[in-house]
Order: sequence, then C-alpha cells, then structure tokens
Amino acid sequence: MTTTNYTNTLIEPAEDCKATSATIPAERAGKPTVATMQYEMLADRPYEYDSDDVLFTVWATRKGLEPNADVRSEFFSKGQACFRASPLTKQFGWSVHSDAEGKIALVEPGSSEHSRLLSDASIKKIRAMRNSRK
Repeated sequence: MTTTNYTNTLIEPAEDCKATSATIPAERAGKPTVATMQYEMLADRPYEYDSDDVLFTVWATRKGLEPNADVRSEFFSKGQACFRASPLTKQFGWSVHSDAEGKIALVEPGSSEHSRLLSDASIKKIRAMRNSRK
C-alpha cells in the first residue's frame, strides 16, 4: 500500500501560486470543492489527521462511498498525489506542516508559526507542485 504522508516537512505554496496570501476556498455552485473539503477537515483540527486520512476521506465522500478499510485499501493500492498537488498549496496559498508522526496542519505563510517552521533546520522544506510548466 502506498502513502502520501510526510514527516517533519513543510510544504510551501507553489512558486507560481496566484494567491498573495492564504485564502479560504469557497464552494462552487453550492457544492464543496476538493479544496473546501480539505480546508474544512484541517482548519479547526491541526495535527489530528495525516495526509492519507484527508485525501482518502475527501475522495470517498465525493464518490459517495463509505470510508471503510476495504475502500481505503483499494484507494491506496495505486499511487496517489500528495499534498504537494493539493489546491490548498497550489492555488490558495497555504503551507502544510507534517509533524514527526505525519499529522498535518495548515500554516499561513507570513505567520509567526510559519517563520518558526522555516527557521527550524530539522524540518524539510519543499514547494507544492507548480500549476504550469516553465
């Protein structure tokens, strides 16, 4: 089974992210988007879920599936994109921090917490995937 989890890592917004600050994603046509669903899971519950939990739960919910162990095993039986490909980091300007246990939290760039994470040499820093090719 594959995993999308990182440990001790800060995923910073994509280099070509159009958001100048972290933005809360809005629903479209009255329906939650992947970004709104991910944001709602993480905004008030930092370090409660790991990346696998969030990506799987959002996928299963959007497909109308019961998020159980069998469906989860099937979902992760093939490679899945990690939070470097999340619209939160690519389009909406958020950073995502994974702690030592792989639990994640949204971090607003420019915040004191973001500065602290950037200055911590034990935390790996990577960028979200670019939105377009160079």
